[in-house]
Parts: sequence; C-alpha cells; structure tokens
Amino acid sequence: MPPPADIVKVAIEWPGAFPKLMEIDQKKPLSSIIKEVCDGWSLGNHENFALQHADTTNFYITEKNRNEIKNGAILRLTTSPAQTAQQLHERIQSSSMDAKLEALKDLATSSRDITFAQEFINLDGISLLTQMVESGTERYQKLQKIMKPCFGDMLSFTLTAFVELMDHGIVSWDTFSVAFIKKIASYVNKSSMDVAVLQRSLAILESMVLNSHDLYQKVAQEITIGQLIPHLQGNDQDIQTYAVAVINALFLKAPEEKRQLDVEDNVNILDCPLTEMANILAQKQLRSIILSHVIRSNRSINSEMAHQLYVHQVLTFNLLEDRMMTKMDPQDQAQRDIIFELRRIAFDVECEPNNSGSIEKRKSMYTRDYKKLGFMNHVNPAVDFTQIPPGMLALDNMLYFAKHHQDAYIRIVLENSSREDKHECPFGRSSIELTKMLCEILKVGELPSETCHDFHPMFFTHDRSFEEFFCSCIQLLNKTWKEMRATSEDFNKVMQVVREQIMRALNTKPNSLDQFKTKLQNLSYTEILKLRQSERMNQEDFQSPPIVELREKIQPEIMELIKQQRLNRLCEGTCFRKISSRRRQDKFWYCRLSPNHKVLHYGDLEESPQGEVPHDSLQDKLPVADIKAVVTGKDCPHMKEKGALKQNKEVQELAFSVLYESDEYLNFIAPDKHEYCVWTDGLNALLGKEMSSELSKTDLDTLLNMEMKLRLLDLENIQIPEAPPPIPKEPSNYDFVYDCN
Repeated sequence: MPPPADIVKVAIEWPGAFPKLMEIDQKKPLSSIIKEVCDGWSLGNHENFALQHADTTNFYITEKNRNEIKNGAILRLTTSPAQTAQQLHERIQSSSMDAKLEALKDLATSSRDITFAQEFINLDGISLLTQMVESGTERYQKLQKIMKPCFGDMLSFTLTAFVELMDHGIVSWDTFSVAFIKKIASYVNKSSMDVAVLQRSLAILESMVLNSHDLYQKVAQEITIGQLIPHLQGNDQDIQTYAVAVINALFLKAPEEKRQLDVEDNVNILDCPLTEMANILAQKQLRSIILSHVIRSNRSINSEMAHQLYVHQVLTFNLLEDRMMTKMDPQDQAQRDIIFELRRIAFDVECEPNNSGSIEKRKSMYTRDYKKLGFMNHVNPAVDFTQIPPGMLALDNMLYFAKHHQDAYIRIVLENSSREDKHECPFGRSSIELTKMLCEILKVGELPSETCHDFHPMFFTHDRSFEEFFCSCIQLLNKTWKEMRATSEDFNKVMQVVREQIMRALNTKPNSLDQFKTKLQNLSYTEILKLRQSERMNQEDFQSPPIVELREKIQPEIMELIKQQRLNRLCEGTCFRKISSRRRQDKFWYCRLSPNHKVLHYGDLEESPQGEVPHDSLQDKLPVADIKAVVTGKDCPHMKEKGALKQNKEVQELAFSVLYESDEYLNFIAPDKHEYCVWTDGLNALLGKEMSSELSKTDLDTLLNMEMKLRLLDLENIQIPEAPPPIPKEPSNYDFVYDCN
C-alpha cells in the first residue's frame, strides 16, 4: 500500500549528531515539526530553530515552500532566519578584520534566500551595507596597502550581499543616496580594481539605471565612456559584458531627445557623458573598440555577451525610428532641396536661373527627370515620402547612396531611364519599399528581446551600417530586376525575391559588409530558383494517389521515431534559465526525464553545466503519472506573474508549464525555440497527446520525404500511374498449371 500523499520521508542533519530519518506530515504546522525534531536531540527553545535544504542552496523551509520537499530529501536543522540575520548583522560590524570578512562571506551566501533576506532587511541591513560602502571602507583603505587581498575580498562580499538582497525586489532602488552612487562609480573609474568588485559595481549601476529614472540621471553624471572603454579593451569577457550592459541600460533609459542621432556632430567621445548616447553611438571609437576587442577577439563569444551585442545592435537601429516615422512635408523647402540634390547628382545639372525659360518648360523638365528617378508622383515627388514607415528614412538612404556611391547611383538611374517604360526599375519607388523592408527585417522600433542572441558582426564594421546595408541591397534589387526581366507589374514579385536573397545572406552571419555583398552576388535570381526548386521537391514530388497512400501508411512509423527522439532528448535533459530583472545574475536549473520515462528529475544549479547533469544531483522529482496538463505561452502562471517585468512576446513564445497535483505548476522558459518544441512535444508524448509543434511537422516532412525517396529509388524515371493497372480477365483454361505431385 503506497504511503499517504501528505507524508514525506526525509533525513534531517544536525552538526555533531547522527542524521535522523523521519516522516513529515505536511498537514501539521511547520513549528510543531521543528519542535519534534528539537525534542529528539534534546534542544530547547525550538522557536530559535528552522529547517533548510542541505544542498548547495541552503534555502530555508517555510509554510509557503514546504510543498517542495520531496521524498528522500536531506534537510538540516539550523538557527532560524531571524536569529541568523541578527547574528550576521552584529558580526559584520565586528572590529576584527578576519571576523568581519568571514561574516560578510556568510552574508553574501545567505542573502540568496528570500526568507533570510526579508529578516536581514527588516533589521535595516541594506542601510548598514550602504553605510559600509559609503564611509566604512575608507577606514579599511588605510590598511589596503598592507592587506590588499583582504580589502578586495571584503568589498567584494559586501557588494555581492547587496546585489543579492536587492535582487529580491523587497527594497526600492530609489532610496539610495548620491554618495553611495559616487562610491560605486569610483570603483568603476579606478584603473586597477579587484575583478569581483568591478563586476558587482557594474551590475549595481546597470540595475540602478534600469529600475529608477532618478538614479539613471545620477549615474549618467558619474560615468563617462572614458571609464568604460578600458574595461572593453581588457581581456576579461565578463567585465566586457557588464560594461556593454551598462552602456545599453543607459541608452535604453535615456530621454527621447537624448537619443536623436546626429552623425555629423564631432564630439570627443572620451569626454562625453553617457547621456549624450546618440553622439557616442555614432562615433567610430566605441564601435571599433567593440569590434576589435570583443567581436574579433580570439575568444569565443558567450551567450550573455551575444545577448548584449544584440541589444546594442537593436538600440542602435532604433535611433532610426524617429526618421522612419516622420512624414515629409511637401511644403518644406529644406526637404525638397534633398530631392533637388538627387536630381542634380543623377543628371549633372545645376540649378537653372529664373530666366532660363518659361515656368511650364522647367516644370516639364522636372517632371521628366523625376520620372527617370522612379518616383511615383512625377510632379511632386515629396508626396511619395508621406507614407510611414519608412517616411524620411527612405529619402535619407537615397541621398546617402547618391553621395557615397555616386557612380553606382548614376549608373542605376541612367540604365533605367534608357529602358522601355515598362521594363525600367523605378529607383525612387524601389528605395522607399526597400527601406520599409529593411526596417521590418531588422525590427526597427521594437524593444530588444530578453532571450535573443542574434547579433550580426557586419553591423559593427561601419559607422553608417544601416545606410551601407541599404546601398548593397538597392544594387542587388536593380541586378535582380534585370535578371528577372521584370516589368512594372512584377514589382512585388521582385521585392519578394530580394527579401529572400537578403534573408539567406543574413542567415550566414557574414563578418563584414564586403562578405555580405559577396553572398548577395552569389545569390543570383537563377540560384534562388534552383534553391526554391530543390526545396519544392519535398512538397511537390510524389503527389500521385499511390504515393500519397504509401506516405499515409509510413507516417505512423515516422511519428513513433520522432516520439522516441523527443523522449531521448528529455532523458538527456536541458539547462533552463530563471529570468529575473537582473539578467546576468539569473539562476540556472536542470530538468531531465528518467530512463524509464516515469519521473522528471530537476534541481537548481549554481552555473550553466558542461554536459549532462546526473540524476542523483537533482534533488527534486515529479512523477509523470501526476502530470495533468501542459500549458504554453501567456496561459503559463509565470507569464502572468511576471507581467511587471514587461516580458515580451518572444519570451512568452518560449514559456510552458506542467500542471500537477492540485493546481501546482513546474514552470519553464526554454533557451530557444528548438528546445521549446522538443520539450513540449516530449511532454505531450508522455501524456499520450499529439505532438503538434512546428519542429514536429518539419521533422515529419523531412523524414517522410527521405523514406519515400529511399523506397522509390529503384523507380527513378519510371512513370507511376495515377490508378492501379486493371486486373486481367481469367484465362479460358488452366492447362498451364501442372500438378507437381
């Protein structure tokens, strides 16, 4: 007979005593369970004791989380969180350097537990830590020359404890003084500082900026690029990551007027405060430093640095949003002058004097030239730029192309003006639609995703990368137009082909704009047709009824193969990230299915593992038989709870939860779309439900097509009839049958 569901069998440790095996009744109050344990070891004052997990986390067990205790768990009897917090509060104020160092080390570890953190914060512990940072460390600086390692460790543990306590979201970031900000900034500004201290200081500055508008302004006054550039030029990728993250955070929170991109400003980036983000991001030095010391360094780029580079890329392109959403004013003479400049460069004409002919003659001349330039409105081309997006951004791109790639610009315009009207590739209309397409591809104006790592190295190789990107693509468009022998009716078809060419080239992640151009050159219209044809073979081949019937017969076998692959992947396990507001300090946890497919093993990790995590190191278990359902996306409880963190659509698309017992959930956020599909498929397979992910459909098509080709290999070039051949009539006699007996 199985034990009652409310009874949990555990082992409980106490220093200096032999561990006890006991059964915990989850219906009983936790205080009475602790009293029973204390009585077993003859310990009085049971209210001063508590239970905690005897694993790497050492988290306290409370009434809220006691349901997480699983059969076979190892617990530890220890002092209560309130008493531990009181003791550490006193110990960190010790006059002994060794005692203080040990206390701060314990505090940094204990602060990860929200139960302890609440008690320590109630003692005004954060204020004590900030006072130690603001003034207390000055006393130790006298000892720094003698005890430099001790000082570095002490400050590191102090800041680590502060970061862990603040990460629980109990205390508002708005409560900190300017003196504290100045002190943290001073650690960043020092040329030589302990690595751990520097990491914590940069993390604190990033969190301040992201969580408080007032602190953003104060931090921006204290930090300059001059202090961050040396950190980007160093060899420690973690420090580089924190430095890029601070730049991204400051730029993300900068007021709108501070973000306007003025690439013509010539400012000294080393003396420029970070609030002038547009000026900084427009300068070659910051971009080139990131390119040479981060992207092109000898080290591989880890996932967090890739994410920060992606964020930096997105924020840089978002500077274009204002121009993209600005309509052209047809009456604005300055804006109209840009169109006149395009005409002048293309046809090498100067502004005619007022007496150079009648008004009608000049209007006719302008109309003719604007038609050659490919504008839809030949009389007043300014009207073409009233559509948003792309608005004025399209005109900016056209002018950049005309000025910086003048020969290519003139060639394109003159080539098309010499063709028949129906075969000309309209430069104006093409530029407007292409700019709109590029903004869609690069998601200009959208906030960066919390989980994406998709940055493109080539965009860090040029100060005007978007404009250069446009210049390469507009030349591709003209080339593809000629290869397709397109007419004006084929405009949308050409744009679809160009989009495919651009996406295929981007997916190869070229390291420079020159490599991107080479990729585009190789992706001619003929090559695109070949690629489409080979991809279409998987869909269009074998459409005759006998083949369709054979596919249907094979399909269950293939689905079973996919199911086994999914379950095997679940048995290998996956490392998941617990996303919080302070992203790089997120905790990891691992989940894997037992080999007999009956139990999910899971548990927290200190860091991302290298390879598989063994079952015995994962303390928590969830029987598959207890799973009731799998929910995904915005229906997941952790997506509803984390609404305050502004989780975006991409995070929701990676979220899924397992419902078990009485409305209990095990919540997941997959590292990527592939893992999301694998896990949702595998869990649904365990529940006997259909595997309906996009990956399953793709795998089914791929494997089915491969199996069909193998089975029909001997029938190559043989016409398969639509219907089976007719059964022949019976023979008139059976004389040809012989009795072998």
